[in-house]
Amino acid sequence: MADRALWLGVAREDRTRGRSSALNQLLLGSVVLIATLLVVVTGQPNDSALLLAGVVLVFAITGAALIVPWNGLAPLWSAALPVADIAAIMILRDASPTSGFALLWVFPATWLAGSFGLAGLIFGGVSISVVFWATIFLDSGQAFTPVAFLVPLTIIAVATTAYLQSRRTGAQRALLDKQARLLARTVERAREQEDIVTEVLDAVDFGVIRVAADGRLTVTNEAHARLQQTAIPRGRALENTHRAVYAADGLTPLVPSEEPLARARSGEEFESELVWYGTPGESRRALSVTSRRLRDPDGSEVGGIIVSRDVTAEVTALRAREDLVASVSHELRTPLTSILGYLELVLDGDDLSPSSRRQLEVAERNATRLLAIVADILAASADARGGVELSVRTAPESLDAVVRASIEASEPRAVARNMAIDSSGIEPTTAFIDAGRIRQVLDNLLSNAVKYGRDGGTVEVGVTSDVDHAWVVVRDDGPGIALDEMPRLFERFFRSDAVRNTSTHGSGLGLAISRDIVRSHGGEITVRSVLGEGSTFVVRLPLRAPRREP
Repeated sequence: MADRALWLGVAREDRTRGRSSALNQLLLGSVVLIATLLVVVTGQPNDSALLLAGVVLVFAITGAALIVPWNGLAPLWSAALPVADIAAIMILRDASPTSGFALLWVFPATWLAGSFGLAGLIFGGVSISVVFWATIFLDSGQAFTPVAFLVPLTIIAVATTAYLQSRRTGAQRALLDKQARLLARTVERAREQEDIVTEVLDAVDFGVIRVAADGRLTVTNEAHARLQQTAIPRGRALENTHRAVYAADGLTPLVPSEEPLARARSGEEFESELVWYGTPGESRRALSVTSRRLRDPDGSEVGGIIVSRDVTAEVTALRAREDLVASVSHELRTPLTSILGYLELVLDGDDLSPSSRRQLEVAERNATRLLAIVADILAASADARGGVELSVRTAPESLDAVVRASIEASEPRAVARNMAIDSSGIEPTTAFIDAGRIRQVLDNLLSNAVKYGRDGGTVEVGVTSDVDHAWVVVRDDGPGIALDEMPRLFERFFRSDAVRNTSTHGSGLGLAISRDIVRSHGGEITVRSVLGEGSTFVVRLPLRAPRREP
């Protein structure tokens, strides 16, 4: 691009030189013609033949200026025209010395100075002065008067002005050419950057849309077009089809103003919004859409960007897993209910020995807990699809007693691994809780601490309270949790890499269900962990029933 701009600059300079030669010579020829007519009319020529020869020579030079392709010749060749003009004007002046033809030397003098710089100025001034003085010296009828010096000085002064103006014009032209080349390189780099960005955007497998401040779509990539096209059944024209768009549940239709693109155009920001394209029962596509606003350095909004990703396979796999869990849980509930029924029948009898009754009661309690866990799994599966939440029945309960019961149930597993459970930090505390649900949370936390802790380690359990809340702390000295896995720790079915690579089994539902239970109480569960040093789980619960709005 820069070479092309340079070539264009040279070609433009050559064409300017050719036109300049023709225009200068035409102007001189026109003035000579008018001056000659005036001389002839006034009867001033001393030598008509010589006058005619000078005029013919000027016209011949003019014809050469028009016919010869000066653009294709070296610049020095065009100097022949003003040099020949100097000679022609000398002939005209000899033909009529008093007619003022000497003033016509201004034309070749300025031509040489403007086209050939300082060398042209010196050559023109010297040659015209020498020729002018030679004609006076050789003509005995002419004398050296002040005019003999004033005419050359005037011509040289005018030529000098032309030279200075030419230099100024040349400097401006050089600056413009430099700026043109710089602009050409900038445009080329911008085009290359645009091509690179376009190639990158077209290579990725997620859709990208750039929205201007006024809502216009300024940039879209091929992936966006593919995602939109595949969301429409075959055989229908894309531009003539109204796309059915549904919310994350796949059942609730969205009106046009609720669709992600419309919301982004209106200036809304959102993160990983799941939408379904296509009506239920057809081939559908799930897209995860994110909208971000763009701002200039001053903080003013200049538009936004929308990124859409095809998550159909992920969502389908997740729902298939949830369906499997729900199906297995349903299958487990039926035999558990039967077991509990028969246990109750046996316990209602009076022929049981105390030891047998005690053992059957333990079996009944654990079967009841297992049935509650199955119910929680079903509830978690329903909640993931926007279904029911966990049922919680709260009342003032002794939180420390619930914690001690959970510790008692976990001690056999801790003893098997030579681990100690330190309960010295438990203070008497009454909280507004569902004792069975909180027992489930504590069982899960203690089970994890014992299951994933190190052999011979210690698990510390504490209970305390302040003005408004009760606090339960479970601390272990196990392997800890990696920092990059902390944000996903409470996700359903999530298991860390360190756990998956061991023989320790788990469903990945315990912490997710525990958090749901604690939040349903109006509390929260948090974790702090240092890799290689252990983890601390803190459960916050309300001391009193929440105030109801009147």
